[in-house]
Amino acid sequence: MTALVIFLIIVLVVVILLQISKVSDLASKIRGEEEAEQQKNDRTALYCLLFLIGFMIYCVYTGWLYKDIVLWYGPHTSASAHGGSIDSLFNITAFWTGIVFVITHILLFWFAYKYRNKKGVNQEYITHNNTIEYIWTGVPALVLVFLVAKGLTVWNDVMGDVDPEDEYMEIEAIGSQFQWEIRYPGPDGKLGTRNYKLIDPATNPLGLDFTDEKSHDDLFIRSTEFFLPVDKQVRVRITAKDVLHNFYLPHHRVKMDAIPGLPTYFKFTPAITTADYRKRLKGHPDWMGPAVEDEPDGPKRWEAFEYELACAELCGYGHYSMRRVLRVVEDKEYQQWLGSQKSYYLSEIRGTDADPNKGGLLGVEVKERSMKFLADVEQAISTPEDDTDNLINLEHVFFETGSAQLKDISEYELDNVASVLNKYKNMIVELGGHTDSTGNADANQALSQSRADNVRNYLIGKGISNARLQAVGYGPDRPVDTNDTDEGRQNNRRTEMRILTNNI
Repeated sequence: MTALVIFLIIVLVVVILLQISKVSDLASKIRGEEEAEQQKNDRTALYCLLFLIGFMIYCVYTGWLYKDIVLWYGPHTSASAHGGSIDSLFNITAFWTGIVFVITHILLFWFAYKYRNKKGVNQEYITHNNTIEYIWTGVPALVLVFLVAKGLTVWNDVMGDVDPEDEYMEIEAIGSQFQWEIRYPGPDGKLGTRNYKLIDPATNPLGLDFTDEKSHDDLFIRSTEFFLPVDKQVRVRITAKDVLHNFYLPHHRVKMDAIPGLPTYFKFTPAITTADYRKRLKGHPDWMGPAVEDEPDGPKRWEAFEYELACAELCGYGHYSMRRVLRVVEDKEYQQWLGSQKSYYLSEIRGTDADPNKGGLLGVEVKERSMKFLADVEQAISTPEDDTDNLINLEHVFFETGSAQLKDISEYELDNVASVLNKYKNMIVELGGHTDSTGNADANQALSQSRADNVRNYLIGKGISNARLQAVGYGPDRPVDTNDTDEGRQNNRRTEMRILTNNI
């Protein structure tokens, strides 16, 4: 029904215009063609002048009205260290082109009014004027040279790569229909090798080369948000799996194509945390309304603000779903978030059929275990009044079956013990050997003592004084689990280190 009414209104307007046109034609015949033409010219010239005034007022008014919403103005100055130079270049360009815009429109519509056709006035033709030629060629050329020189300066500063001496972190953004896959380096601070031939949607969506040790601790961020620390230079590797995408952080003035087969990059330094940017917006009328119109009592727009990562290329029907949230936070919060992320390889690939290193011990695993052991020791030392944490299980010390012979794989764990004892010269420890309850109790007692002795001998060989090491075999007398299952018995067969002195 609404569509029919609109259609009838349009028809009615057309009919009225046609009737007005007929009346105008009849009036023209009455007054004469020449007089009607003059009136038409005067009317059109006046309309042009009125349009000029209204258009200029409209441009100024809308610019003022939306100054707190558009980028580069109001609260939306750049949130990155380099973005200020881009904002400055934009403002300079807008200033000069704005002058041209205003002058051009004034002359265009004023000339239409002033030089309209008038009875008795003849046109004067100017075939050539050197002064005018110099002005309209020289002035734009000088302005353009200035803008180009300024632009090249900003370009070279913004688009240069990081200096090897700089302190920076590197992440990778991989675009595909329709998502961004973000990869962070692990504790080693290095991104592992990728190879598109290794891409498997089920087990290896990024095509990581798991034979490269640098890839073992890499983090694959799958959530809709990712974090970066404030005031830390970031280099972003950018590529794509399928079609052309574009990595775009509008508030940070970062924009770079993601091209299949042609890696690109960008560097930038986030300068304002998400929380501080929200404070910028607080108090501006356009940001005080509800974030969701149907929830007037919910968060305000400024409270719900988030930095956005978007794809600035129309990459397909699902283009809109490329949006992700960037959280810029203080370093402490960033480290907490980063610590909560798990290595993709270690958490999802390690030990599976897709693991090319299955059955071997990796350097990253050695580092992780060393860090855990050292953390346990530091905890025990920091709480001398608490005896419960003085007992540390050497869970990666192994012996040959039914023997006191240490396996070679145990060396890195025992080297960690030696390192701690070398650091804390007054520390005295007890090395306790334990077995399960299978077999003869006396034999188990002797085996546990021999294993404890061999651990002590290994540490003595590393330069640790015998006086600081006590070796005790407990046999099966102190189980930590049931002896009725294979897993329980495995847990009971262990070697422990007890810190006897804390006068470090």
